Amino acid sequence: MFRSVDEVAARLAETGYLASPAVATTVFLADRLGKPLLVEGPAGVGKTELAKAVAEVAGAELVRLQCYEGVDESRALYEWNHAKQLLRISAGRDESWDETRTDIFSEEFLLPRPLLTAIRGDDPKVLLIDETDKADVEVEGLLLEVLSDFQVTVPELGTITATRRPFVVLTSNASRELSEALRRRCLFLHIGFPDEELERRIVRLKVPGLGETLAESVVRVVGALREMELRKVPSVAETIDWARTLLALGADTLDETVVRVTLGVLLKHQDDILRAAAKLDLDAV
Repeated sequence: MFRSVDEVAARLAETGYLASPAVATTVFLADRLGKPLLVEGPAGVGKTELAKAVAEVAGAELVRLQCYEGVDESRALYEWNHAKQLLRISAGRDESWDETRTDIFSEEFLLPRPLLTAIRGDDPKVLLIDETDKADVEVEGLLLEVLSDFQVTVPELGTITATRRPFVVLTSNASRELSEALRRRCLFLHIGFPDEELERRIVRLKVPGLGETLAESVVRVVGALREMELRKVPSVAETIDWARTLLALGADTLDETVVRVTLGVLLKHQDDILRAAAKLDLDAV
């Protein structure tokens, strides 16, 4: 998809995703080496958006597996359309079981889920396995099988092998440790909070009506909040939300009143809001 690291950065920027040199380099290598990309970091720093941006610049279909506790093979890989199978069995009562079985376990009755969808067909795809750390450990075994050989075995149909490998992005908020076997199969990228200059550029890009001076103030205040001992520090997504809030309120500058009444946009816990209100010194920011 990409001929150079600079091309990665430039093409991602066209979609509105400003990539740091580390991000652009790792995306280039994942594409060039054909390796899955494991992206780790706090929530709201652009991990999922990176996969969406890559899909957009590649003109690829984005196939997303949203992980959660309890997700299993039938939700991740495939399952059979049991209702349709029962109707087919009822309609073929005069047939032998061997004839019926051959029919109901065919492509017509297969319901592909994200992992199987991503490895079928010749069109380009980006497979996003989102919040991998929220899935049960057993699901990692399934991911290892798929990501090792990019093939899936359906007992009734045989082995389905990818004719065109998808670009794979796994994201993790590090709520639990992923297995070494899974990590070994991936290139690793940690996305943390951006430096002030990059975050200011992101804010100006995402909230074009915001003035340069106010954008700088927003980024400095958010940076000060991140240095506090909070239950959840504001992410880049919340910085953007706050900038949009200030624009909607018609604020030209940051003063104590505006900051205090809008802290709930940045912080999501009452004790964090109280601590920030008590400790934040706008004059020192």
